[in-house]
Amino acid sequence: MDAMDRFKHATMRLFGSSPTESEIFYPPSPKLLATPSSSTASKFSFPSADSSRSSSSISSSSSFWTSHSGPSSRPFLRCFPASWRNTVTKRQAAVLTCILLAVMVWVCPPPRMWHRRVPPADIQYHVLRPAGAESSLAQAPDPLRWLEQNSKNRHAVSEKGVWSSLTSKKPRAALISLVRNSELNGIMQSMRQLEHRWNRKYQYPWIFFNEEPFSDEFKAATQNLTSAQCYYETVPEDHWSLPDWIDEGRFMNSLEYLGAIGVGKGWMISYRHMCRWNSGFFYRHPRLKDFDWYWRVEPDVHFYCDIDYDVFRFMRDNNLKYGFNMNILDDARSFPSLWSRTRSFINAHPELIHPEADLDWLLDPHNSGDYNNCQFFSNFEIGDLGFFRGEANEKYFDWLDRGGGFYYERFGDAPIHTLSVAMFVPKREIWFFRDIGYQHDINRHCPPHSSDRCACEPTNIDENFYKLVPLESPQKKPDDTCIRQFLGGDWLKKRDGWSQEGERAFGGDGYHGYELTGLEEL
Repeated sequence: MDAMDRFKHATMRLFGSSPTESEIFYPPSPKLLATPSSSTASKFSFPSADSSRSSSSISSSSSFWTSHSGPSSRPFLRCFPASWRNTVTKRQAAVLTCILLAVMVWVCPPPRMWHRRVPPADIQYHVLRPAGAESSLAQAPDPLRWLEQNSKNRHAVSEKGVWSSLTSKKPRAALISLVRNSELNGIMQSMRQLEHRWNRKYQYPWIFFNEEPFSDEFKAATQNLTSAQCYYETVPEDHWSLPDWIDEGRFMNSLEYLGAIGVGKGWMISYRHMCRWNSGFFYRHPRLKDFDWYWRVEPDVHFYCDIDYDVFRFMRDNNLKYGFNMNILDDARSFPSLWSRTRSFINAHPELIHPEADLDWLLDPHNSGDYNNCQFFSNFEIGDLGFFRGEANEKYFDWLDRGGGFYYERFGDAPIHTLSVAMFVPKREIWFFRDIGYQHDINRHCPPHSSDRCACEPTNIDENFYKLVPLESPQKKPDDTCIRQFLGGDWLKKRDGWSQEGERAFGGDGYHGYELTGLEEL
């Protein structure tokens, strides 16, 4: 088989049929290159003007695709190998050129990434893990090593082409927010900072929930702040209304009582619906059925630090179920029966408690072993939706819901999520996002040694311990701060000669005697 036959077979494979003789450029004959005789000239001369005029306009325009002019008149073919230049039709060359351009657009980074990038400075990660959280399994994940290998925005969508992004097994995750139309300015503030600090690089979708339809103004303003997909969903009516087993008179008395004693938002009906929805309904919404992970974002919060890794990949790849960045005390007057209801659940369903569950850090040995009211501050949480949809968490929520605590008291989603995670998840699958600077109202968290990427003053590890507990609250505070009880180990060590009673005698709060503050040099 000579070269011409091989080309015919290749063309057949490319176009699905055998090319006609007119579709192939043959090498110019040496006779044609010589000065022709009169007979030869007439034989190979171009059509006359009269015949040209008789050709239709369609034939004239289509001649571009079937013209057999020589390679010198086709300069665009110079980009192809020399062996092809005299055998490829213009139609084939145009098709191949379009395919190459499409591949380049698909694979190459977007134009805004063409300029030379300055590599970000190395970040030395200092992770805080609970004592004993290391797994004995040989193939157990190593979160610190993962951060070292996957930081510097390695998985950022803006750093890759479309094809790389689609083939990199991106987690099915979303940023979710329960927000009203009237809170537009607040959610825009939160979105601007989180988009700038993180999501503009990773392009995870936003899902907004509301008990009523979102306005066109809300939709336009929020979508304008991100290039990611936005969804606008309505909470089902039965998830935002008084259940039929609730005594309405008793509920109204609760609203009046909690409002009178100063429990935060204790008089607001909508706040009870919100706590109930965030506790056990958000993960049931149909919009989230195609997602595995979520990051909860509240209106009017601040994100102070650049985040240079994909937090959802981090959670997934390290088998983590729940992430937080504040562990603080809550006002016990909001949920006086929560622990007794939880104990009755444990007694009724001991088989659901995880074998490695650690509830000790949530119990106060100096207060009859009752719940010490510590909680993961859930307005910042990154979680595994599969965990919340699991049998154990679902049964726990239904148990509390049927007891009426969301309406007869003011059960909050933060202590409920905390107790659920503590009962059903081992500590090694809970993550303290110490590196993410965040503020919600009066509670602020800022990591140390991060001035190159954070716009906040570092806070010590106990900064927000009892800010949510009013001075008039009679509740007894635990001997150690919530985050220290969670971490355990060296974080509980006190300085020699220090005593809590002695500090309080001189006007202190009794929580400044620890050897470690969380601000130490790395």
